[in-house]
Amino acid sequence: MRRPPPREEPVRDRGFTLLEVLVALVVLGFLMAGLTQGTRFGLRALDRQAARAATAGDLDAVDRVLRRLVEGMDAGNAREPPEVEGGRAALRMVTDLGAAAAALGDGAAEVALAAEGGRLVMRWRPARHVTPTAAAPTPRRAVLLEGVAGLQISYWGIPEGGGAPGWQGEWSGQALPGLVRFRLVFPAGSGRRWPDIVAAPRRERDGT
Repeated sequence: MRRPPPREEPVRDRGFTLLEVLVALVVLGFLMAGLTQGTRFGLRALDRQAARAATAGDLDAVDRVLRRLVEGMDAGNAREPPEVEGGRAALRMVTDLGAAAAALGDGAAEVALAAEGGRLVMRWRPARHVTPTAAAPTPRRAVLLEGVAGLQISYWGIPEGGGAPGWQGEWSGQALPGLVRFRLVFPAGSGRRWPDIVAAPRRERDGT
């Protein structure tokens, strides 16, 4: 007589032990902490990158404006020499503002650059030959850049008394300088830097 096969006992589901639950919670806590720190680091890096991009954008715009002003400097003619008064921290000149000053007729204007009260400031008004009136118009004022501790300017050319060409701290005379160099000085600890801006008067360079 055959014996019936042994009946298999049902396998009971085995739950997690308390120790396994605690280990899982600890691991999950480490993962959440790592993800949180990584997210915070990423957000801080994004904020810093956006701030640097905004600062670079402002400085790049100022770079273009200063180059444009120097390149458009009026070289004058045989009867009227160029009007340039260059100092170590300020510059006054007659230049062509181009399309930005269409209301001035041919765009020629007397422009003055200087650092004032933590700002890089430009003042301008129509050149005298554009508005030959008895009373000169009041100069307009525009802030080119905030947070500027100073402006250092130098001029490449032959000294007024003669000698070898080089960078001069001041400029005035019967000709335009060969080059103009601007150095923007920022407050200590601001983290802002920008290479020297060097530009050549286009009319002088082109020989027109």
